[in-house]
Amino acid sequence: MSLLAGPAGPAAASGWGGDQQRVGFFTDTSICIGCKACEVACKEWNRNPVDGDLEILGSSYDNTGALGANTWRHVAFVEQGRERIEAAQESGRKLVGLGMPTVGQRPPRGQTPDGDLSGTDRTPPNTQEFRWLMSSDVCKHCTNAGCLDVCPTGAIFRSEFGSVVVQSDVCNGCGTCVAACPFGVIERRDDGTVSAKVERDEDVPHAGTANKCTLCYDRLVVGEQPACSATCPTQSIRFGEHDELVDSAEDRVRALHEQGMTEARLYGANPKDGVGGTGSVFLLLDEPEVYGLPPDPQVPTKELPQMYARVGIAAAGMLAATALAFLGGRR
Repeated sequence: MSLLAGPAGPAAASGWGGDQQRVGFFTDTSICIGCKACEVACKEWNRNPVDGDLEILGSSYDNTGALGANTWRHVAFVEQGRERIEAAQESGRKLVGLGMPTVGQRPPRGQTPDGDLSGTDRTPPNTQEFRWLMSSDVCKHCTNAGCLDVCPTGAIFRSEFGSVVVQSDVCNGCGTCVAACPFGVIERRDDGTVSAKVERDEDVPHAGTANKCTLCYDRLVVGEQPACSATCPTQSIRFGEHDELVDSAEDRVRALHEQGMTEARLYGANPKDGVGGTGSVFLLLDEPEVYGLPPDPQVPTKELPQMYARVGIAAAGMLAATALAFLGGRR
């Protein structure tokens, strides 16, 4: 179970991988251009059905709306005016005051990671009056994954890469995992959405089963990176070893703070949060709620050991009371 994940990381705790390092994503929303190339690449590689009729939603320049059984990468569009921009900057200043990594807290790194964009202008194309926040969301591959903890069939497993993967051929479609995800990522696929696809290709996830991002597990095992990060034209989505990505993310936050963008902050990089940190780390330019993310995610199974202990104590108390009542009646 993922509740056993400790300092060695979730993959090692599950008995997988040996010296294999945990891998994941760092999504830098400050340089996302909303092209949706990641969405398309994800659907093409994983043969996921189309959501809806591709009409633009009335809420934004978006046509998928949210993550779901058929959409494992989703790019959000959030329009902001001056008042909201200033509010985001102010909340960011407060976070810096509480100790968020900022400029000068750590000496420069001796080398830059692969795919460094230091020679490219990465300043977001915003003004003080208006901006778009664009963010490519994905499964968080939590350190303590509620979906994994509650799956009754073993259909969900922790891979040697630290990712959380659903085996659709083992899933019985019970939906227990859906309720256990604090991010609302995992969903069951409706029969109607795959009927046309099944006619063309029988080798697709079964209708009625739970589906979500697998971190392109089939690509990882042959040494390839996930389709979304391989396709992203701005390197807004970066793939690599988790710890190195977190270091890179902290460096990026410092750089943005140095530019005066105090609203920059990290999401999912804190191993002491309610899910033990996530395998997908995000750089945000506003509060998590603005992006549709919970500010304080909690894995539902976090308190299971204490709950079991309380149930045991209560059961023992009931047995003792029953025994006393029985003995008293005999007297």
